[in-house]
Amino acid sequence: MESYLSSAVKQFEYYKSLGDKTFAQLSDEQLFWQPNAESNSVAVIVKHLWGNMLSRWTNFLTEDGEKEWRNRDGEFENDIRSREELLARWEEGWACLFSALNGLKEEDLETVIYIRNMGHTVLEAVNRQLAHYPYHIGQIVYIGKLALDTDWKSLSIPRNQSQAYNKEKFEQPKERRHFTDEFLR
Repeated sequence: MESYLSSAVKQFEYYKSLGDKTFAQLSDEQLFWQPNAESNSVAVIVKHLWGNMLSRWTNFLTEDGEKEWRNRDGEFENDIRSREELLARWEEGWACLFSALNGLKEEDLETVIYIRNMGHTVLEAVNRQLAHYPYHIGQIVYIGKLALDTDWKSLSIPRNQSQAYNKEKFEQPKERRHFTDEFLR
């Protein structure tokens, strides 16, 4: 189970890096662009992730994950005004998550915590967020691809390069390692 916690941290780091790499490609204007009226901008998605992370991971083992002070509906109002504010919220949310995760021990994984009075083991709660955050980070990446069109730089195996990528991988000896290792260097 200790390897579970280590793997979860690496996966969260990986998904954070996808957001970081997308922000680096986008102009300030593109961070606030909405493809249509029903879609969220990158800034709104970041604000929602920030609110969720602070609520879920603050006093993670001792308080309900849906804090009274959270304004979830307000997270979908586009009131972030600058790249700096967006990045500050992004980093604050992730710092809260990593602080909570890095404080966990193997024996905590079966502890029951609550989100909106619904009991979850710590393991289930971590898995819940490992599904939720990549869902939204995928939206951020997709909006980045829409905004940049042909100027987008792939964050994984570039189009039409799978064969070369696989050839390189299969030329290496088999070994046990985490799938994120090559992306988090």
